Amino acid sequence: MSTTPRRRAARAIASPWLAGGARVDQREKKRQAVLQTAARLFNERGFHATSLDDIADRLHVSKPTLYYYVKSKDDILLECVRTALALMQQGIAAVRQRGGRALDQLQACMRSYAAIVMDDFGQCVIRIGEDPLPPPLRKELRRLKAGIDHEFRRLIEEGVAEGSLVPCDPKLAAFMLAGALSWVGRWYRPDGAMTPDQIADQGIALLLGGVLAPVPSVPPARKRAPRKTST
Repeated sequence: MSTTPRRRAARAIASPWLAGGARVDQREKKRQAVLQTAARLFNERGFHATSLDDIADRLHVSKPTLYYYVKSKDDILLECVRTALALMQQGIAAVRQRGGRALDQLQACMRSYAAIVMDDFGQCVIRIGEDPLPPPLRKELRRLKAGIDHEFRRLIEEGVAEGSLVPCDPKLAAFMLAGALSWVGRWYRPDGAMTPDQIADQGIALLLGGVLAPVPSVPPARKRAPRKTST
């Protein structure tokens, strides 16, 4: 599908080096621009095929300028992943704070998770993964992921206890739900036919409701009364 001009404009990242502003504020904006641009390039080309020169070119700055904001390409990837996982944790924490039925909280957390995996940073987590990272950073990434998995398990356990979810293995259910939602980050395209909200709505409905049509109940056959015989 071809990208419409409107959506292409929405995907463009304006280089903060071309604008003025307070020094501290501008430094953070520039750092975020480096991370988001890198995440987008990683998703488009792959981690190994993207160089710091590519990131600098996209931002219209020199390569040495990047080292003022990041240490290395590995550091950029870790920060992209940290950002995505932090957003997921914040979304889950906000849902938990609002309270309500476990089922409603689970649906809200799934929606937040789905929205993030369709974002630049979330796609970076799903498409690039932990393999390019050195072992110490890979270990930290797994720890952050485990925290999110624990929250899904707890909500599923609470849903079973309140009767809104069928009895199941919370660990397996959490893996299945998060795994299915994560995969959206691989095939989602901003120029696709469906918006992120539409994908989240239909995806969550399928995951929680299934795809099987309800089987109509067949009323039991009536027993015929014995026929009277004529005398």
